[in-house]
Amino acid sequence: MTVNYGFAATLTARPGLGDRLVDVLLTGLDEGSPGASEHCVVYLVSRSASDPDVVNVIEGWTSEEDHHRIFAGQAARDIVARIGGLLAKESEYADHVPVRGKAAF
Repeated sequence: MTVNYGFAATLTARPGLGDRLVDVLLTGLDEGSPGASEHCVVYLVSRSASDPDVVNVIEGWTSEEDHHRIFAGQAARDIVARIGGLLAKESEYADHVPVRGKAAF
């Protein structure tokens, strides 16, 4: 599948809650969760090398419409609700239109 829409998010956990934030974000890959959708082509969770409470998420989707549709579902809303209580501040987002690249895991 081709990635036609994507975004990067930077989330800052409250002090000492970076591990819990990562754990919750990784549930997004569980069966029935947004990252497990056939429309989610890339779902990468990483941490800042200098601050363990700063977590980055890169997502690539087949389309912006597919992303919004999947995130309107209950599984995504549940994850977002769990994340909210862990954050120290508002998340930062940058949307992307992918050109070319590679991801291998």
